[in-house]
Amino acid sequence: MEHITLLLGIVIVTALVFDFTNGFHDTANAMATTISTGALKPKTAVAMSAVLNLVGAFLSVEVAKTISGGIINEDGLKTEVIFAALVGAILWNLLTWLLGLPSSSSHALFGGLIGAAVMSMGWSSVNGGTVVTKVLLPAVAAPLVAGIAATLATRLTYKISSRTDEKATSKGYRAGQIASAGLVSLAHGTNDAQKTMGIITLALITGGVLNPGANPPMWVIVSAGVAIALGTYLGGWRIIRTMGKGLTELAPPQGFAAQTSAATAILASSHIGFSLSTTQVCSGAVMGAGLGRKGGVVRWSTATRMFVAWGLTLPAAGLVGAGAELLTKQGTWGIATTAALLVGGSALIWSLSRRQPVDHTNVTADEIGTPGADTAAEPAGVVTTAIAAVTPPPAGPVAASTASPAAEGVAPAPSVADSARPATV
Repeated sequence: MEHITLLLGIVIVTALVFDFTNGFHDTANAMATTISTGALKPKTAVAMSAVLNLVGAFLSVEVAKTISGGIINEDGLKTEVIFAALVGAILWNLLTWLLGLPSSSSHALFGGLIGAAVMSMGWSSVNGGTVVTKVLLPAVAAPLVAGIAATLATRLTYKISSRTDEKATSKGYRAGQIASAGLVSLAHGTNDAQKTMGIITLALITGGVLNPGANPPMWVIVSAGVAIALGTYLGGWRIIRTMGKGLTELAPPQGFAAQTSAATAILASSHIGFSLSTTQVCSGAVMGAGLGRKGGVVRWSTATRMFVAWGLTLPAAGLVGAGAELLTKQGTWGIATTAALLVGGSALIWSLSRRQPVDHTNVTADEIGTPGADTAAEPAGVVTTAIAAVTPPPAGPVAASTASPAAEGVAPAPSVADSARPATV
């Protein structure tokens, strides 16, 4: 076994940075509906999701093995190829986060990996059969399956609860939403944290630290789980807003149906080893739940933007990954330049996001800049109070049935016009 080189160490750190962006990019998958329906406060929701993401990272390694030994041929693969792939994935994640679009972190990673590998070794380096069966087909089928399941579950839920007290059932569904959101978070850790485990394991194999076909070491599992949990706790508020309020308005029964359907699909795919996009599954379930309620509406303009982002993710991340690999092939200066471009691009996107920030205080607001449901209303100022106290009486004659203030022995409130006249001495 060889020691970890400087380049391999950089790749491992970059992979954990991607895992961190994956965490805050995909927090919306588990908690957007829970936050939008008021079942949990925003900060409580992301903290719960972070803990369960960490737990989920330890439940399976099937997806990690798919990535580390399935999509790309390991023979002749160089460590800098993985670095270039991660650059493409991170930059696409940050760009879609800035735009508030729930795109797939998984497909960003796959696109970057495929683009970098093709630039380095040609198309023969990609296992096309694995890409089709374990990436592309689930990408098409999973959102449809989750959406149909959520639609049927929502209709069944409303039918069962139609003859019960709405207030009592609402409380029950909120509790069910919290439980199902926890299940989605657990499933997300099981599926998405493993992608980073697979990438780090692949890097260790290419660096000669691990033998081909090896499972992720325990330190890789722990570090990937911690990184995605920290990213989740940071909260991808822009995407939470899009998922919770941009696609459709959800009531607690719909939120419960959507999250239960999504969690079932994600856990089943993790068990099989499909590297599923949790973003696409949860988005499909939210739209299905929106259509499942009588009179429910899906905002197709937002959905269309989201579909476009889904279609662009693989090729866009692939092009960035290929460009990064073209630079890293030039040697040390190329690797340094690629790293500088990654840091500079990330800093630029972050600075742009500060122009119109979205956080836990306004994530549920109707418009950005107004406080959310969990933010206390600002107390009225002196001027507002004074104006409210001198509201003019209604114009026209007073109805006979309405007693005047004088008749009740109460002095009439001064009008605005009276208050504006100078006082007589």
